[in-house]
Amino acid sequence: MRLFLLPLLLLAAATARAEPASAKALLPLFELAGIHLLCEQSAPLLQRGQNEAEQKRLAQLFAGETFCLELAKRVAARFDAQQSEQARERLDSPLARRFTAAERAVGEEPDGLAEYRQRLQQQPPRGARLALVKRLDAAARTTELASLLRYEVGKTQALLALRARGENLDEVELQAQTQKQAEAIRQSSEQAVETFMFYAYRQMPSDQLAEYAALYEHASVSQLLAISLEEVPQLFAERREQLRKTARRP
Repeated sequence: MRLFLLPLLLLAAATARAEPASAKALLPLFELAGIHLLCEQSAPLLQRGQNEAEQKRLAQLFAGETFCLELAKRVAARFDAQQSEQARERLDSPLARRFTAAERAVGEEPDGLAEYRQRLQQQPPRGARLALVKRLDAAARTTELASLLRYEVGKTQALLALRARGENLDEVELQAQTQKQAEAIRQSSEQAVETFMFYAYRQMPSDQLAEYAALYEHASVSQLLAISLEEVPQLFAERREQLRKTARRP
């Protein structure tokens, strides 16, 4: 009887530990993982070229804080508290903070990145360092996040342009019309991400770069990113549906 009860007790203990993650607790993780940038940049990118009234509507519909909180609620339903803590330990580690500081420093010297990009075009990187950068990009899903944002913004802008002409497309039709652009977006995003990483991490030793990639490869961080990438398109689709149901403002 005791042997029969043991696996049941172990299962109960495991179940008890698997408490749902708090949506608010996920918001700092979104910032550490770069997911919050997707939320914050959606409205500004969509507002380009729109009239003032349309810009206001898009600012409300795609408000960064609200968007991120909705995303966090959806991710939290599929991500438990233990995973959240494991991800936080890695994304807020001293190693991760050093790399984040290097990324932020790029914004302080944008001309340096532009010059570096030109040099890379003349002398493309090869070898182990390139493999490490590609490994980190794949683990951190950086190209995927950038491509997803650009693609979903593009789909939404296409819908806005159609509505301005008095036309409309449902989500299935819109997907079919824009899908062929997805690969081109992914390729250009990948090139931009790799150039940024080479420049931002140029003074980081390769062993630290490998350690940083391993950090993102941990199951908790990988799951956080994977779930977020799955949920974002639905959030955009729901907001596009709201755009379809409201008249375009002059």
